[in-house]
Amino acid sequence: MDEQTARREIVRVGQLMYERSYVVSSDGNVSVRLDDGRVVTTPTMTCKGRMTEEACAVTDMEGKPLSDRKPSSELAMHLLIYQERPDVRAVCHAHPPHGTAFAVAGLAIDQPILSEVILTLGCVPLAEYGTPSTKELTEAMRPLVKHHNALLMANHGAVAYGADIWQAFDRLETLEHTARIAILSRLLGGSRNLPTDAIEKLINVREAAGYLNEEARCQTCGYLHETELTCPTGERTVSGNQARASVNGAGKIALTRDELMELLSQAAQLGKI
Repeated sequence: MDEQTARREIVRVGQLMYERSYVVSSDGNVSVRLDDGRVVTTPTMTCKGRMTEEACAVTDMEGKPLSDRKPSSELAMHLLIYQERPDVRAVCHAHPPHGTAFAVAGLAIDQPILSEVILTLGCVPLAEYGTPSTKELTEAMRPLVKHHNALLMANHGAVAYGADIWQAFDRLETLEHTARIAILSRLLGGSRNLPTDAIEKLINVREAAGYLNEEARCQTCGYLHETELTCPTGERTVSGNQARASVNGAGKIALTRDELMELLSQAAQLGKI
């Protein structure tokens, strides 16, 4: 992708994130890695709904500025992902309300309730809290990036990435949609997880179709307790308490009637966007 196209698509994705309330004010950031290794990224302290192509910043893979625009203070998060994942060419970081609700509640999005999510996204683990814009955050993310295509960051937000900017955005959108469904299903009495054999079939389908490769089998850590499917690294990518934490797990969410009505109202409004 050339630089001008990257600038144009970053602005469009920024507008979509703002329109869908994934970000407010100057929240969030988006970047694209160009073929020559340069990174085009959103500038610091800029509303993504009012951003212009000229406002985008350009850096090298070490974060050194190559333009007169100052990049996002969270650029290190993007650079970490690019360094850990050579296949990734774009990153979207935002604070989508339902996904971020999981993050502030200390919950991963790892329950197998939707076949499409298993096929195209996989588990979304929870990285431990790290101060934004510092090495604390990137070090908390580092063990998870290689095996997952989206992450939640405790008490912070979500990040998704992919082969191009639209795949990264689609994964962010899928993350938020899944979190919303999980919360609403809980209000209706709880969701029913897919059985283990169905999950195994879906994982085999996604690998055969090329949606996700064998490296993503680490994502089954939150899906399967006992399975013949093995992770190619032989490692778990989240701690035991993170892998088991979920809105459908042992923890319960208590809401007053007014809080329930407000949540349902907000969900209905978001559905109109």
